[in-house]
Amino acid sequence: MRPRSAPARLEDLPNVGPATAGDLRLLGITAPTDLIGRDPYKMYERLCARTGERHDPCVIDVFLSCVRYMEGAPAKPWWAYTAERKRRLAEPEPPRVGRSARDVSTRASRRVSTRRTPRD
Repeated sequence: MRPRSAPARLEDLPNVGPATAGDLRLLGITAPTDLIGRDPYKMYERLCARTGERHDPCVIDVFLSCVRYMEGAPAKPWWAYTAERKRRLAEPEPPRVGRSARDVSTRASRRVSTRRTPRD
């Protein structure tokens, strides 16, 4: 996909009204071209962190539609991205750097094995 010529305002993007444009501005996105190369999932996490509340996951679908549109995909309704989001969020997360799944399970077993039992 090739990036397209940009609409003038965020509100000119498909699926973006005043509320979504406000959310994008909270993320420092002030022009449609700012969306190119962005990760919609990270945008959603940042939005939740900035506002201190968990937003409806459909916001991810809207972010997907905006980023993809600006990267050259055809305009689609936001719900066209719902299945993709659900598949992606259903994938298990890889272990975090510095902590393998084995480290976590070893720590959990240590906690269980070091618990004190009541004395007779």
